[in-house]
Amino acid sequence: MNTRRELESQDRAIVKIAAHLPDLIVYGDFSPERPSVDNFDGVLMFVDISGFTAMTEKFSTAMYMDRGAEQLVEILNHYISAIVEKVLIFGGDILKFAGDALLALWKVERKQLKNIITVVIKCSLEIHGLFETQESEEGLDIRVKIGLAAGHISMLVFGDETRNYFLVIGQAVDDVRLAQNMAQVNDVILSPNCWQLCDRSMIEIERIPDQRAVKVIFLKPPPSFNFDEFFTKCMAFMDYYPSGDHKNLLRLACMLESDPDLELSLQKYVMESILKQIDDKQLRGYLSELRPVTVMFVNLMFKDQDKAEVIGSAIQDACVHINSVLRVFQGQINKVFMFDKGCSFLCVFGFPGEKAPDEVTHALESAVDIFDFCSQVHKIRTVSIGVTSGIVFCGIVGHSVRHEYTVIGQKVNIAARMMMYYPGIVTCDSVTYNGSNLPAYFFKELPKKVMKGVADSGPVYQCLGLNEKVMFGMAYLICNRNERYPLLGREEEIKYFMCTMKKFLMSNCSQVLMYEGIAGYGKSQILVEIEYLAQGENHRTIAIVLTKISFNQNFYTIQILMANVLGLDTCKHYKERQTNLQSKVKSLLDEKFHCLLNDIFHVQGIQGVPYFTRGFQDEHHEKAKAVGGVVYEDLGAMKEERIIFIIDEGQFIDSASWTFMEKLIRSVPIFIIMSLSPFVNTPCAAASAIMKNRNTTYVTLGPVQPKDILNKVCLDLSVRGIPKELDTYLAEGSCGIPFYCEELLKNLDHHRVLVFQAMESEEKTNVTWNNLFKNFAKPTEDLKTFTFGVEEENEEVCNLASGVRLKNLSPPASLKEISLVQLDSMSLSHQMLVRCAAIIGLTFTTELLFEILPCWDMKMMINALATLVESNVFDCFQNGKELRMALEKNAASFEANYRSLSLMPLIEGMDHGEEEELRELESEVIQCHIIRFCSPVMQKTAYELWLKDQKKAMHLKCARFLEENAHRCDPCRSGDFVPFHHFAVDIRLNTLDLDTIRKMVKSHGFRTEEETTFSKTETSKKSEIVSENLSSEEIREKILSFFDIIITKMRTSEDDVIPLESCQCEEILEIVIMPLAHHFLALGENNKALYYFLELVSAYLVLGDNYMAYLYLNEGERLLKILKKDKSWSKTFEWATFFTLKGQVCFNMGQMVLAKKMLRKALKFLNRIFPYNLISLFLQTRVEKNRHFHYVNQNQQAQESSPPGKKRLAQLYQQTTCFSLLWQIYSLNFFFHYKYYCHLAALMQVNTALETQDDFQIIKAYLDYSLYQHLAGYEDVWFKYEVMAMKQIFNLPLKRESVEIMTYVADRLGYIKLLMGHLDLAIDLGSRAHKMWSLLRNPNKHYLVLCWLCKSLFLKNRYARLQEWNSFHVFSNRAKNLVSRRTPTALYCISISRYMEGQVLYLQKQIEEQSENAQDSGVDLLKNLEYLVAQNTTGPVFYPRLYHLMAYVCILMGEGQNCDLFLNTALQLCETQGNVLEKCWLNMSKVCSIS
Repeated sequence: MNTRRELESQDRAIVKIAAHLPDLIVYGDFSPERPSVDNFDGVLMFVDISGFTAMTEKFSTAMYMDRGAEQLVEILNHYISAIVEKVLIFGGDILKFAGDALLALWKVERKQLKNIITVVIKCSLEIHGLFETQESEEGLDIRVKIGLAAGHISMLVFGDETRNYFLVIGQAVDDVRLAQNMAQVNDVILSPNCWQLCDRSMIEIERIPDQRAVKVIFLKPPPSFNFDEFFTKCMAFMDYYPSGDHKNLLRLACMLESDPDLELSLQKYVMESILKQIDDKQLRGYLSELRPVTVMFVNLMFKDQDKAEVIGSAIQDACVHINSVLRVFQGQINKVFMFDKGCSFLCVFGFPGEKAPDEVTHALESAVDIFDFCSQVHKIRTVSIGVTSGIVFCGIVGHSVRHEYTVIGQKVNIAARMMMYYPGIVTCDSVTYNGSNLPAYFFKELPKKVMKGVADSGPVYQCLGLNEKVMFGMAYLICNRNERYPLLGREEEIKYFMCTMKKFLMSNCSQVLMYEGIAGYGKSQILVEIEYLAQGENHRTIAIVLTKISFNQNFYTIQILMANVLGLDTCKHYKERQTNLQSKVKSLLDEKFHCLLNDIFHVQGIQGVPYFTRGFQDEHHEKAKAVGGVVYEDLGAMKEERIIFIIDEGQFIDSASWTFMEKLIRSVPIFIIMSLSPFVNTPCAAASAIMKNRNTTYVTLGPVQPKDILNKVCLDLSVRGIPKELDTYLAEGSCGIPFYCEELLKNLDHHRVLVFQAMESEEKTNVTWNNLFKNFAKPTEDLKTFTFGVEEENEEVCNLASGVRLKNLSPPASLKEISLVQLDSMSLSHQMLVRCAAIIGLTFTTELLFEILPCWDMKMMINALATLVESNVFDCFQNGKELRMALEKNAASFEANYRSLSLMPLIEGMDHGEEEELRELESEVIQCHIIRFCSPVMQKTAYELWLKDQKKAMHLKCARFLEENAHRCDPCRSGDFVPFHHFAVDIRLNTLDLDTIRKMVKSHGFRTEEETTFSKTETSKKSEIVSENLSSEEIREKILSFFDIIITKMRTSEDDVIPLESCQCEEILEIVIMPLAHHFLALGENNKALYYFLELVSAYLVLGDNYMAYLYLNEGERLLKILKKDKSWSKTFEWATFFTLKGQVCFNMGQMVLAKKMLRKALKFLNRIFPYNLISLFLQTRVEKNRHFHYVNQNQQAQESSPPGKKRLAQLYQQTTCFSLLWQIYSLNFFFHYKYYCHLAALMQVNTALETQDDFQIIKAYLDYSLYQHLAGYEDVWFKYEVMAMKQIFNLPLKRESVEIMTYVADRLGYIKLLMGHLDLAIDLGSRAHKMWSLLRNPNKHYLVLCWLCKSLFLKNRYARLQEWNSFHVFSNRAKNLVSRRTPTALYCISISRYMEGQVLYLQKQIEEQSENAQDSGVDLLKNLEYLVAQNTTGPVFYPRLYHLMAYVCILMGEGQNCDLFLNTALQLCETQGNVLEKCWLNMSKVCSIS
């Protein structure tokens, strides 16, 4: 019963609030007046736990996202909760957690102090005992130091109407801090007063030299002493120590009953964000994170600090003002405590839910304001403020029954130390200085000081305050233009400027050009380029940059303009400025206005008689009139010299300057160019008028294109290339924003991810698996005109350090901060949606998001998604194709218009318009299937907000949902990408239903009983179509007629033969398979992750993307190494699959030696070792021939026998793949004995396929064997196997799977005929295959058949072409590097032929130029051509071309006899093949040779 009551009490809000407060407050009875004071006696314990700050730094700079707040919370609370528990058990009350320290109180009457001190010493010694036996975690060196004090204590309660705070003040508080400061590791130090008050007979001590305080060695109670009885007696004097029915509780406040008045009173002591967390159970644990914040420590030193009553009013006044300032800028007071003879306020900007733009600037503004106010408060002697920025741990530390929200980190320590070591000023660190976006003249660098506990604080700056006079003449554009560094991706914007400038110079009217874009888009760089381009003889250019402070200073922008126009900007002293100004204004302005210029231009002696006395508005008006008079007259006199005024950060133009400029552009010809960020608030009337002006052009900047990001990276790193993986990471991660790209690069460099090495030619590179894809992404050709700072022979490329996983890298703090600002500006529900989406990944579906959102309905989700799409958090796409197109190219780089988007709220009826727009977006989201984060940094930032257990639960939810769709698409028959993979490796979370299993079995070639029966009944009828008595021409007609009939039936059949939609495998790969692999990786389920990584690789190979297959194979290899101890059959199969896929990638990349090695390894794992020597080769060949004879002659019996088991089928499918690739590899080699290996591999493929009893595998093997026999020259054999393949498809029923097999046969057979030179038949078969793939809606196969079909048609027809040889050497050398990568494909054959054509034509050029080595080049070229024919490198279809090239070389070299021989051979082959194009060219060459 008690347990149930305890559980119920834990859910009460008052109990949760009380857990954040000491009993002193929970049970206190305080006066409502502020400040109020309460006096009592007690014992204080100060526990300092060192080691956490260093660990926080370690986690905050962690490289990967799997290191973060959750681990830090676990470790912190493991240690701190143990200390808290000890204190509570011994009757203490935890007053405050100060970062990684805590202050505890035992409040008793003075006469009980003696015994209570003994109890507290016992508690202290046991706390030390906790850490003597515990091993450190994560390299954590935990050190505990304890100080004890006793005596009279005062508590001060203060605050305002929204927040209350409390302090303990008095000599005992000072003593306990001094005692702790004297303590070494594992020491307990008693203050002098505590030593006086304690029972000295019970304590063994050690004197501290020159100190009255003592060090406790151990307790020495008498033999008869019973500590338990003593402790019980002492606790009887503690008011709120649990006893009786509650004696098992750690704290009596855990059982508080609901009390609205008390709850309301306690809420005022707790931060608002904590109260929100308590109210919103969805966000439990949300506030514990490693977070970039700005920390401000305010220390107040008092003239007299003897009594709380004396300093209470000063603390109250300071607190009220500090709160009022922080409230404006979304900062909070986290802690208030007495610190080294002063009162310190720990203030933080950027807590969860409160991140704001310009946070650092706000903190400095607040610091200056607070400093100025507190310096004037009576009784405050010195005000010192330290401001730092960086990543700290923000979270709840302590025990479940007593904890507080606090901040821990090096930046907190540095702020506290700066506050104490630089008294009486406002100081900040270098990060704050650089991040403030304030001019350097607001700061002064201070001498470095050695500060306790801070190894290196970096430069320390004093914030001088925001004085406008200091700023005069110092606001010019400071970006320097680098001639070696072009402005990338902004060509259109610059063209627009040039056109507008030309218009301005040719006309007599003003022009305004505005560039709007968010921070980081490179607006300043555009203006620097414009400033350079705007230089000219007949006009003057003035370029300035504004800051946020400029906005609050009237006439500041115009002041800078006029200072330049009047020549005051170069004056070194105000007197020189005054003299120049007087000489200018005498002729331009009425004398009575002269004195108004004193304040504007910071001079003193200009005399005048102002005639206004009515107040500020009149003065403001008169100043505007005075400045206007000077400007209009001066600019009007400069008719031959025009003014171009360039303003960076135009959103900070003050309203007076806007008003002035609005009149200026109507009165005087001037060209104003400005960059600005979108207005946060509605711009003033004058700004709006300028934007609406017909001569104003508004340009909205967009992101730069991926190619420009690549160019930028190569320039920044001074390299000639970067890995494709890095290129993709930076292009996606930067979102086309140059600043993001720079920050990502800095982060990579910080973690030593980038490795630089000399650029090697591909010829010299020894190809291994690790450098298989060393084709670096290189900058565009137009960038070659810019030097990279090194000599050409010393050029470098950038590579990635070994083992780096870019996708898992934690984003840099600067970008994380931008995302946190955007997240914290959202509603709590929208934040929850973004965080849930982040768990799924960068791309997700609406169905999965709805599945994991807690307690949401569909309408609520669609509305939230539409809002987030409008806010550019998400993009939505109807299908995968639309997504891929969007990723290839960013939005238009700029958009020109004549209205700023910031003016929209001024239009009447806009609220209604916004609602309409939102409804349209909701409709669009409903139609869209795929959602993607606009910024990967946002996804990673939101992901890191989850705690470990929450992440696991969400990942598991996602995995369960996705596994239902983890197979090929319905048009592709829903099977595994690795055939029978899930049957061989049983890893699925969900139990599959019978229908799904049947569907997957059918997809891999099994036939149901009905289909088998149907097949047998038609066998006798259809097999007669191909009779042995038919001639080859009749068989040809029969085959073509068969395919025509199939095409007709496909178009007219009512059965489900043609799929209703095209292949969706690529979409499934991206939104199902890939996320599944990462979900299981996050869950630590390496077996399941490996399974899906291999599925992923196989899918990419099906889609023809070898590079992505290569990347994910590396992920799979990493997991296999982790699981290497697992020797189970399923893991052996995974190894076999891994090497098979590796072999396929190597084969596709033309690395045949590597491919052969991988495929042999795969066969070894599959228990099918391929021979290594000739003896085993011939023995194995004999065995396989016998097997083949048995299979072919016992075909009918084999059909009636039961098929192999599913695991066996998985093995057989892998084996057929290996053998198919192996025979092709061996066929490419000219060694004599390799033809025997080639024959064996082809034969083993056929036998293995026959064992599967799968129609597709058998037909594929027959056609491969036929091609092998073709290439070997055995005509009778290849024809036989082609006929066998056709007989096999004649026996198939007209089902979708069978039609796909038939289509494959038409495709493959046509391809073989092309390679062998039978062009007519190749065209006939290819055209039919093209139609069939089109009807089957398979775009990949459709495009592939088009490739070789076009070549067949090309060779049958004549054509003309242009020739350009200016860049011959560049492209010839590139092609030469690829020649060695022999692959048995039509594309390779075509490419080799084209390459040799180029070499022959270059020989002709050499001979024409009478080059010295032309003869030797001709001989070498002839040998190479003969070698290509001898090795059957191109296939028979290209023999006429090669012989023709030989003949042409002979013509060039004057060898007529050999020329005729080659020409006649080529003509004969053309006649046989029907190669009309080559025949035409041969006849022309023959005429030339005769002449």
